[in-house]
Amino acid sequence: MDETSTEVQSVDELMQRITDAYDSLPRQLKSVATYIEQHRSSVMMDRTSDIASACGVHASAVVRFAQRFGFSGFSDLQAVFRQAYAGGGAQQSYQQRIRKLIDEKAGEASGVSVAREFIAASCTGLDELEAGLDDQQFEAAVEMLSQAENIYVIGVRRSFAVASYIVYALQHTKKRVHLISGFGGMFREQIRSVKKGDVVVAISFAPYGKETQYCVRAAQHHGAATLVITDSQLSPLARHASASLFVKEGSAFAFRSLTSTICLCQALFIALAYRLELNGEESKETGGYDD
Repeated sequence: MDETSTEVQSVDELMQRITDAYDSLPRQLKSVATYIEQHRSSVMMDRTSDIASACGVHASAVVRFAQRFGFSGFSDLQAVFRQAYAGGGAQQSYQQRIRKLIDEKAGEASGVSVAREFIAASCTGLDELEAGLDDQQFEAAVEMLSQAENIYVIGVRRSFAVASYIVYALQHTKKRVHLISGFGGMFREQIRSVKKGDVVVAISFAPYGKETQYCVRAAQHHGAATLVITDSQLSPLARHASASLFVKEGSAFAFRSLTSTICLCQALFIALAYRLELNGEESKETGGYDD
């Protein structure tokens, strides 16, 4: 039994305890922690054997994980999630139906059915984004950006499109905005001028780009604030960020959407533009924002 003796009252409290203890967990238990963080909405229905298989561990490791945080067994840990998501059964069963449909039709689906399943998965991701949005962290992100002298944006591989969009949107304000593109392998040179009073916006999802991690460390070393958009509290980027926004994309046929991430970034830009307008900082004259 873990040293945790008080009863866990909520999912947020449990996840905070897991986050605090993550670095000290054995490798197998870290895998279980990551699974639970990334599958909050379905873990209450998952079988211990299925979780163990997904994590590449023995089922006993899943039970040990629960006991590490003061539960007698894994079903008691699941009860915390069941209580939190009571009343959301229709949405959860819908998610399960999507997964079952994908499994049944893999290799046989028509183009239209593939499209509809992917759109449905994206809609589910948007529902989770809206339900799980952290109001305080979002407001902190808007405040950071409104006060920033310079805004640096970094995202690599699948996140590069999102980083490019954020830069495009922010250039409709009077803020000085810099895309850390890494062209020519020059990540270090492009982040070198970051300083206190600046904000680095870092977008990264598992397995977390090394270039993005480097830029976040550089920002922290030079006293700049960091806004991280990622998929988990256990992300190496999130644990030391000034503010973090979490996105779990819907997926179909092993392909993750960018719908929720783009939506979050658009919402962030609109909220920032509204804040700047209230503060008397007029948007740039660009001839429109519809392109």
